[in-house]
Amino acid sequence: MPLLEPAAAAFPYHPLVLLVAALVLEPLLGEARGPLRRLPHPVRLIGALIAFLDRKLNRPERSPTDRRLRGVLVVAFVAGLAAAAGWAVAWVGRFVPFAWLAELALIIALLAQRSLFQHVRAVAAALSEHGLDAGRAAVAHIVGRDVRQLDEHGVARAAVESCAENFSDGIVAPVFWYVLFGLPGMLAYKAVNTLDSMIGYRSERHRAFGWASARLDDALNLVPARLSGLLLSAAAVAVPEARPAAGVRTMLRDARLHRSPNAGWPEAAMAGALGLSLAGPRRYPGLVVDDPWIGGGTSRATARDVARALSLFVAACLLNGCLAAALAAARLNVA
Repeated sequence: MPLLEPAAAAFPYHPLVLLVAALVLEPLLGEARGPLRRLPHPVRLIGALIAFLDRKLNRPERSPTDRRLRGVLVVAFVAGLAAAAGWAVAWVGRFVPFAWLAELALIIALLAQRSLFQHVRAVAAALSEHGLDAGRAAVAHIVGRDVRQLDEHGVARAAVESCAENFSDGIVAPVFWYVLFGLPGMLAYKAVNTLDSMIGYRSERHRAFGWASARLDDALNLVPARLSGLLLSAAAVAVPEARPAAGVRTMLRDARLHRSPNAGWPEAAMAGALGLSLAGPRRYPGLVVDDPWIGGGTSRATARDVARALSLFVAACLLNGCLAAALAAARLNVA
């Protein structure tokens, strides 16, 4: 008789069941409440570790080759540590009654359906109710560009672009890697994504040290980004005035125009489905990006277009959840 047996009596443990439960609960619960608010968010812990390693290992007097090698080691260490932590939590949840609640809470914390919706909706509300300055302040929370130079249409486009790109990074990709590898895969992906957001820049300081983070993040998002574009296009069926076929056509035609190998796919799908032009020339602190436009619609986006993008986002989240539920049902039937 084995020393440990799965805690099936307490809960019919299956990772995909937890995933579907988290996808349902996260929009309802949002951020942690009560005593759980005192616990540090896992991404914040990962970020603190990355900042520490960046300070210690990424020193300007070292050669680019040395810094690149150290960056590779940092990626391996942080992603490996995150995967190991995920494995430990999942293992305990499988054998200890009610310990699966810890895995469920982690999955909820690592999803961004509710927070992304709230941040994008805040931009639409600020623009329509309080004007341009309020819109700039609201969109500054979700984009890295220089918002001081944005007009009303630029603010609205930035919000729509962020909604599309973060649908991939914050929802589809974590779910994708959880389906493949469980909580270890999800946490490892979030670790790499956080590494990219913190050190994956082409600046003088991070060009060498953050090279591995940026390349690995690109690789991990290749499939989720394309899946996100398909989900957004398919979700257009449920959104008035949105065009699913145009979303697919624009994605296939214009996704490659984006400087990112992945961000262009959900952005192009969103642009085509809503009849907008996105991306184009953008200004970041100390940098002007003269990129081509994605989509053949109007570039004069408004708060109403941000609201339409949110409707498309909600429908795509529901579709993503249905796919996860279908996979869970199939796995349980096989088992």
